[in-house]
Amino acid sequence: MVEGPFGIDPVLWAVLRLAIAIVLVIALIMNGALLLIYLERKMQAVMQDRIGPYHVGPFGLLQTFADAIKLIAKEDVRASQTDATFFIAAPALVFSPMLAAFVVVPFAPPIVGADLSIGLLYLTTLGAMGVLGIVIAGWASNNKYALMGGLRSAGQLISYEIPQILSLVTAVLVLGTLSMVEITELQPGPITNIFVLPLAFVTFFMAALAETNRTPFDLPEAESELVAGYLTEYSGMRWGTMLALTEYGNVTIVCAIMTTLWFGGWNGPGVEAFPILGILWFTLKTYAFILVFMWIRATLPRLRIDQLMSFCWKGLIPLTLLNLGVTAALLLAFPDTLVPVAIANWLLLGAFALGLPALQRRRLRRIRARLGAGAMPAPRSAS
Repeated sequence: MVEGPFGIDPVLWAVLRLAIAIVLVIALIMNGALLLIYLERKMQAVMQDRIGPYHVGPFGLLQTFADAIKLIAKEDVRASQTDATFFIAAPALVFSPMLAAFVVVPFAPPIVGADLSIGLLYLTTLGAMGVLGIVIAGWASNNKYALMGGLRSAGQLISYEIPQILSLVTAVLVLGTLSMVEITELQPGPITNIFVLPLAFVTFFMAALAETNRTPFDLPEAESELVAGYLTEYSGMRWGTMLALTEYGNVTIVCAIMTTLWFGGWNGPGVEAFPILGILWFTLKTYAFILVFMWIRATLPRLRIDQLMSFCWKGLIPLTLLNLGVTAALLLAFPDTLVPVAIANWLLLGAFALGLPALQRRRLRRIRARLGAGAMPAPRSAS
């Protein structure tokens, strides 16, 4: 074990280092969530011709801090018929996997919590655990709206994990490693994986929207239908932990994964001379994707549950399976070059981009024809 600074005992230093790391990550997540909430409010205000927060602090910068203080100071109310143990444990079950995911995120060459050889597998495993907390929260609330939100979440998250993981497997086939650090190091130049595997990126992006419960896939919460979904019976900081901290933390994680796998991670001008600049490039790339997530939320309406599941099982899953099979076959046929893989990916992406609207128009024509046939009056019989 490594001896700590100022001659601190190695065992004691290991414990202190772990405690410091946990405090720093929690502070990063909390401050990041506050920043993202403010950013999303201002961004939506600009898109909707509003002002947004401006009363508390200069330019409204302290509004989210005031909201956080309000949540912390609120009374922790719990309905008498809830299952106390699981009701209290659910926020921790949702928050803990998101917190643990930051361990393998490569922020810069010298700033990585742990360079695991199975880092990507570790992230996908943690991502699959979040649904447990949401289902438990809905069930323990003893509320029909909360239970329906929890069950919606189970169906949605488990379904969209399939195309998400298939997209990651396609990328791993090309990269040949599960280490997040090695994946970043394999993309040093301007030609990153986005030019080789664009379809895998698009399918992962859409699945990530559903996995993080963001619009247009925010069916588990669905405040216009289910009061607040699985969050209906929660208040105070338990609500803030499950919604604000966990949701924005998960958005940051999936955006960091996209940055690492398809856009070179920390790589950028000046990083070889000054490795600390990797933090700047990694943050800029990650926040660019976060802004796209916010843009989509301000633009698209929520899907119906049948549309959401149909799009996954009839669209994304067959497409990702096809992409995986084509990529694997081309890698076996042309092991020395990625050009055929890139060409096939771009062709499949073009077919998807052109075919999806065409299929939707065909479906709408069928629906209109069916409705028109049902509205026609029955012919009168001759007297």
